[in-house]
Amino acid sequence: MAVRKFKPVTPGQRNKVISTFEEITTKTPHKALLEPLKSTGGRNNTGQMTVRYRGGGHKRMYRIIDFRRDKDECTAKVLTIEYDPNRSARIALVEYTDGEKRYIIAPDGIKVGQVIASGKGVAPEVGNALPLSEIPVGTLVHNIELRPGQGAAMARSAGTFAQLAAREGDHAVLRLPSGETRMVLVTCRATVGTVSNPDHGLESHGKAGRRRHLGRRPHNRGVVMNPVDHPMGGGEGRASGGHPRSRKGLPAKGYKTRNPKAASNKFIIERRKK
Repeated sequence: MAVRKFKPVTPGQRNKVISTFEEITTKTPHKALLEPLKSTGGRNNTGQMTVRYRGGGHKRMYRIIDFRRDKDECTAKVLTIEYDPNRSARIALVEYTDGEKRYIIAPDGIKVGQVIASGKGVAPEVGNALPLSEIPVGTLVHNIELRPGQGAAMARSAGTFAQLAAREGDHAVLRLPSGETRMVLVTCRATVGTVSNPDHGLESHGKAGRRRHLGRRPHNRGVVMNPVDHPMGGGEGRASGGHPRSRKGLPAKGYKTRNPKAASNKFIIERRKK
């Protein structure tokens, strides 16, 4: 997996850096695992805009991803590695020995024809999903559950991973991509390895039109607005805007918005790095 840079033949290609897509093996998704995906444009059920700077973009179909990896009775063979327009990571179509097909988040380095498995007693190899109680300490994992059977909730985007740092009783200590260290029940499942497409962070759209294709509209800074529109708006000439804050007045850049009484606080050993 790599990226390709363009020669500045046109203004839009001057800063364009995109993926080579060399790991993709097919362009046609499996129809049985597709669902319609409605575009909201940032509007709620009454038509009111609740999220700004969204709208347009190319029409998409949702790929149904198996985040639970709960089919333990049989192994699966990787059929294809595919592009998913709904996420930064690549997805893999796998076929189980009983004929069922499912999509999973593709781990980095997985190949077509590789056999993967899930459940207790499975070898801790790349692509296999098993409880944290059976994964060796120090292993890099992704697709981590927060509650047993809930399905993967952490380390799902391109190139991310968490490290199993230790085990203490009923809990495993994980070092997350953000730098946070937290405890998770050892009965929760995780997939061995890192998420595919690690070069996603090196990509650059190069032009506004490519953002529009992804469904993002032009973004206005608060300091260029009028006082009626934003707390940082107004002023004579180019005003810096004073204390940085959101449109609703909440301070940005360091202001903690997490509830100090959150039930999950007791599981967090060390907060994420600033």
